[in-house]
Amino acid sequence: MHVMLDGNPVGYQWLDSPVGRLSVMASADGIVSVKRTNNHGLQAEASPADNTLIVVQQTINNHLAQATDELEAYFRGELTRFTVALDLHGTDFQQQVWRALQQIGYGHSCSYQDIASSISRPKAVRAVGAANGANPVAIIVPCHRVIGKNGKLTGYAYGVAMKQYLLDLEQRSGNRKGAV
Repeated sequence: MHVMLDGNPVGYQWLDSPVGRLSVMASADGIVSVKRTNNHGLQAEASPADNTLIVVQQTINNHLAQATDELEAYFRGELTRFTVALDLHGTDFQQQVWRALQQIGYGHSCSYQDIASSISRPKAVRAVGAANGANPVAIIVPCHRVIGKNGKLTGYAYGVAMKQYLLDLEQRSGNRKGAV
């Protein structure tokens, strides 16, 4: 389905996953968000029959198809690194944190302190936590791989149970496939 978001065309679709129904949203530049959803809040709008918009919608559909395929492969334990294009909007600091999150290897975890240090902001641990919590692309940008300095699970936008499920999935699949 296609809608307008801030005046720009975006498309979205739902994916039923082991952690619940996910809403995947994309622009022509890439995936904008992956969120657990209840299907409410998005309203489809009629799309003009403009040739340019048709090309944009096809690009959006391609991003959505790739994201869905990759998420399904991830949940089957067959994908360890996402390659779908992303269209992330946030502050410069948030963008730094989200790039650092993407460097955490499959089946691995690190602390908020580790992320702060990796972006040369060792005292910004709380700000890293806030940027982690603002990550709009759950699972693909693996904020679930960040845990407390003491090794304990800390908050997660979709609950600690989902975070534990994702970490366990990666541990099981990583041990079976030798993925890093």
